[in-house]
Amino acid sequence: MLLNTITPRVFVAATRQNDGKTTTSLGLLAALEARYGHVGYIKPVGQRFVEIDEQKIDEDSVLMDRVFRLNCPLVDMSPIAVEPDFTRRYLQNANLDSLIKRIHKAFDRVAWEKQFVLIEGTGHAGVGSVFDLSNATVARLLNTKVVIVTRGGIGLPIDEVTMNRALFEDEGVEVIGVILNKVLPEKMEYITDFARRGLKRKGLELLGVIPHQPILSKPTLHLIREELGAEVLAGANRIHNIVQAIVIGAMSPANLVRHFQPSTLLICPADREDVLAAAAEASVRDPAQLAGVILSDDIRPSAAAQRLFEAFTCPVLLVGADSYTVASTVHDLTVKTRPDDTQKIGLIQDLIARHVDLDRILKALGPSKTSRAATSGPRDP
Repeated sequence: MLLNTITPRVFVAATRQNDGKTTTSLGLLAALEARYGHVGYIKPVGQRFVEIDEQKIDEDSVLMDRVFRLNCPLVDMSPIAVEPDFTRRYLQNANLDSLIKRIHKAFDRVAWEKQFVLIEGTGHAGVGSVFDLSNATVARLLNTKVVIVTRGGIGLPIDEVTMNRALFEDEGVEVIGVILNKVLPEKMEYITDFARRGLKRKGLELLGVIPHQPILSKPTLHLIREELGAEVLAGANRIHNIVQAIVIGAMSPANLVRHFQPSTLLICPADREDVLAAAAEASVRDPAQLAGVILSDDIRPSAAAQRLFEAFTCPVLLVGADSYTVASTVHDLTVKTRPDDTQKIGLIQDLIARHVDLDRILKALGPSKTSRAATSGPRDP
């Protein structure tokens, strides 16, 4: 089939997972919508998915649809969701042609009556190579140019960008520039200067430098509840509170409150009523102190403990795990922006609008330099 080659598009890639690709895509999509009015989004190959109406849909596609109301079937925004046994089944019975057709059809539907389409990759340029659909291959199949997102710095980011660009170039795909993410605010000027010099030596443009915002990597109580399978005992209306710090209630109440700071998550068993009482007093004095309370060890609170909940201006959750396990799980969470994270989404959109040069990206897109057919599969060795 012939692929839509008319609708402008860009492929957002990254040097590794959790470098900020989805964050950048979310901000860019907002900027593109403001510029063009009608925009589309597609994540051709996704690794983290949820089931919606018996369809496996990538989480990022759900996020973009919820935020921007893109008026496109979710199954087209996420044509391939890599299930746990996807690779094994592919290696047993390769079906590349059908996968390519699925991606092409999905893109054409996503691009229908749209003025621009943002394509989001998954992981680094080589992810998906095992089933012949690496990010570099998918970018070629969709006849698009690429922006690479990487973590802030100079040496390591440029090394990784160079390695990733080699894979894209091997597929005949042009990388138009780089966005540095999570740069320490106090190093913004220094990193911008020397990263631009280093990238210029490689023939690449620096398209943006995004300052690090710790809040974007902090979990909400909603995410923690989902991860732990927790029961909500109180404060469900504040389940989207953001956790900035963790305190385990394994000390005297007097010492405990000294460790509180804004948006603290308190973890302790429900039978530590002395700790809960001290936390309740602290919450009355300053409602911003506690983001949430997790009662551990599957110990249900007594009537006296439940009365203390009235003083909390935050959710109270109950879990079966012990306090240490809960704290470790929360600490190790991979935080992804969710559709209900309105505070984070607003911040992301503002960051991209202020720190990424959209005009330079659009100018660099221009006519594609790719001469290879967009409808062909991988090359013969």
